[in-house]
Amino acid sequence: MLDSVISRFVSYLKVERNASPHTITSYKKDLDSFALFLAAYDAQGRENPDAITRFHIRAWMGKLSDDGLSRSSIARKVSCLKSFFKYTLARGYTTQNPAELVSIPRTEKKLPVNLQQDEALEMLTDFPVETDWDAQDKAILELLYATGIRLAELISIDVRDVQTGSHLLRLMGKGARERIVPYGEHAKAALDDWLSRRSRCADPEAPEEDRRALFLSKSGRRIYPVAVQRMVKKHIARVSEISKKSPHVLRHSFATHLLGQGADIRVIKELLGHAALTSTQIYTQTSIDHLKKVHEKAHPRGN
Repeated sequence: MLDSVISRFVSYLKVERNASPHTITSYKKDLDSFALFLAAYDAQGRENPDAITRFHIRAWMGKLSDDGLSRSSIARKVSCLKSFFKYTLARGYTTQNPAELVSIPRTEKKLPVNLQQDEALEMLTDFPVETDWDAQDKAILELLYATGIRLAELISIDVRDVQTGSHLLRLMGKGARERIVPYGEHAKAALDDWLSRRSRCADPEAPEEDRRALFLSKSGRRIYPVAVQRMVKKHIARVSEISKKSPHVLRHSFATHLLGQGADIRVIKELLGHAALTSTQIYTQTSIDHLKKVHEKAHPRGN
């Protein structure tokens, strides 16, 4: 039964691969979607995973395309199936890998969206702190821009992970890879201000996991992603008209501005927690595009 094999695969991701909650949720959602498709397209495939062929997968890809999904979304879902059937073959749940010969759709790499340096500085400088929650918002924005950390990493930070004396932050990134990242004086000042206020906002009756959290929701427990996303969107909108206004924009801004100031791309890779340099190299194209625009605008014969 396909559903039971999916459950075993999800447990494998959680226990043996130590995958992030986001990865586990995404994979389960994609596999459940494929199982529902099989129920309507060919019920035998859902009853017996070994009966699934590459033609079933290609038919699913066609339906996803007809439903209006982008090539990048379809590519991600196919990548999920490839991982799943590699697992089923290795564990003996199937005798063949139907996804092996299925090509992942090529996707056009989109350049990261980022703030201009003057916009980032305006967002952080023109920020009156009138309440305890204002202090937390300022600390979150300063930390996101100062370190380039992911939203999930920010949410998971505990008070004990902040080494204020040495300006260092301990993080648990993708694939449970731990790393230490530095932050500057402005982020330190914002963090110190928030830490001096935090006890007034914390819920003393909250579970231990929430009581350890650096950043809190209005209920006094660990802050949740949507709250951060809404706050960041509001403050980016104050200074910029870029299409995306998310915490990841500040991660892109961090990397792009470092590269623009001459930082070694290998150092940026380590700071971002990328497993491979190829993930970081997209920022070089952003920097080149910026240089070309400056040249066209400033050089007497640039345009």
